[in-house]
Amino acid sequence: MSEMTIHLKIWRQARGAAKGNFETYTVEKVLPEMSFLETLDLLNEKLTRQGQQPVEFDSDCREGICGTCGLVIKGTAHGPNPKTTTCEVRMRHFRDGETITVEPFRAGPFPILKDLVVDRTAFDRIQQQGGFVSANTGSAPDGNAVPIPKIDADKAMDAASCIGCGACVAACPNASASLFVSAKISQLSYLPQGGPERGRRALLMIGQMDREGFGDCSNHGECEAVCPKEISIENIARMRREYFKGALGGHDRKAASGD
Repeated sequence: MSEMTIHLKIWRQARGAAKGNFETYTVEKVLPEMSFLETLDLLNEKLTRQGQQPVEFDSDCREGICGTCGLVIKGTAHGPNPKTTTCEVRMRHFRDGETITVEPFRAGPFPILKDLVVDRTAFDRIQQQGGFVSANTGSAPDGNAVPIPKIDADKAMDAASCIGCGACVAACPNASASLFVSAKISQLSYLPQGGPERGRRALLMIGQMDREGFGDCSNHGECEAVCPKEISIENIARMRREYFKGALGGHDRKAASGD
């Protein structure tokens, strides 16, 4: 299989609020079966040998599971291939000699830490507000102890497949986190275990989303288009229903608003 030469136009930015800019690098001996992150590894090996600062980027499992990786490649979050995380993008999808623009996820609530690395802990703070079930720990219950209709179980599993990568925010013109938050709310609202806290959960998580500075959803659908796990925007409609039910149910509005 023939080797490729790839030109990478990469966003470089020092730590803090320093001004950033694009730098262009040439990477040779790129194999078509290599992943995009392996190509960045190859570039960093070259930069290190030359005594230059390597490009900072996030990665962990490199199997499309953890949601750690996240780059805007050729103007699209996670790259041009649908249903794919950044780490799953293969170089065979690019041409020999092609120039590829690589940027970090850009959104106010995702401040750039350095180069291609952004701070996505806003998602963690939203999750901490209610993206869980309060229950006594102990031995695992029998799998059939709580009967759940299959259609509900399937929808809960579909929502739970969200890996929290943040591509939905990066793709949305409003930098909305509605797809992420709605997936975390929906996966529990479909299950009886999530019932006791469902109203309060929606109020608290949506309230935290607003405090983090994410924009509102205006149904562009860009979030669903770039989601590597195909999370449906139907979850956003369910999230809104959960919010209204929670508000009408007299749950803790002060906690939701941050007052």
